[in-house]
Parts: sequence; structure tokens; C-alpha cells
Amino acid sequence: MTKRAREPERSPLARLTGALYLAYFATTIITTIVQSRVPNTVGETGNLLAFVLYAMVALLFYDLFKPVDSRLSLLAALLSLTGCVFGSLDVFHVPTHHVNTLIFFGPYCLLLRILILGSKFLPHVLGALMVLAGLGWLLFLIPAVARDFGMVIEILGVAAEGLLMLWLLAKGVNVQKWQKQARAAGRE
Repeated sequence: MTKRAREPERSPLARLTGALYLAYFATTIITTIVQSRVPNTVGETGNLLAFVLYAMVALLFYDLFKPVDSRLSLLAALLSLTGCVFGSLDVFHVPTHHVNTLIFFGPYCLLLRILILGSKFLPHVLGALMVLAGLGWLLFLIPAVARDFGMVIEILGVAAEGLLMLWLLAKGVNVQKWQKQARAAGRE
């Protein structure tokens, strides 16, 4: 008989983050599908729920990445929350001076990339993929690029964020490595 290596403990915080991320994706997809077929209030409700879920994900990411760099994690959370506020205001038709929320979510994804690469508890390939999301969302702000490459950008962005979500949901993070990094940062 061979000894099996003991599976490292996985973080419930990371799994919760992945689950809320999945709920965000599901809400966004369902809202997009039904928005054209049902009254406008259903679409508005779905969009508002999506922003609330994304804000919750941002707050959970803030806590998850504090051991990596608490200030950078805070900046990322503030960018995401600001994007959620602007998106929510748009749902309620409050004038936002045509601020596109991607101006916040692009840099947010790029900051997540830095935080993932600085972490000892997540695979760095996930951080490399977040570059696709962050740069893609920023390129989407250029009308000619959005017109000609919008579908490709959306696929890359959703794939990158989706893979991060799936990793968190399926694997979480290694608690021992997270705790070690938190102790080193003086956080735990």
C-alpha cells in the first residue's frame, strides 16, 4: 500500500467567493437572455442583483488578498465597488455622465492579476489570465475595437474571470499557505 499525501485544507472563504462569483455569472447570463423578452423591471432587477453580487465578490476578494498587499487589495475593492455603484445608478437611470463601468472593472482585473501573482495560495496562471480580462475590458472602451473585436474580448474576459471563479469554487485556496502569508504580513 502506498501512502497518499494528505490533501491540504481548503478555505471556505475562497469557496464562498467562488460561489458568489458563480451566482453573479448566472444572474448576468439569465438577465441578458430574458431582458429582451420580459418587462424592463425584470432586467433592471437582474442587473441590480448582479451588481450586488459582484460587490460582495469584491469585498470577499479584499479579505482574501489582504495578506498579499492590504493597500492594493483595498484599492482593487474600491475600484470594483465604485464600478458597482455607477452600474447600479445606471440601472435606476440616475445620470452618471456616461461613465462606462469598464473603466473601473478593467483596472480591477489588472489589480487582481498582481494580487494573484503575489499570492502563495493561488496558481499564478490565473493571474496571467486576468490580464486578458483587464486589458480586454479597457480595450472594450474604444468604440472601434469594441465594434470589431467585441465578441472576442467578451469571450476572453469571461473565460479569464470564469476560470478564476471555477478554481475558487472547485479548489479554493490552500489554507496553510494563506495563513503562512497572512502571518508574514502580520495580518493573522
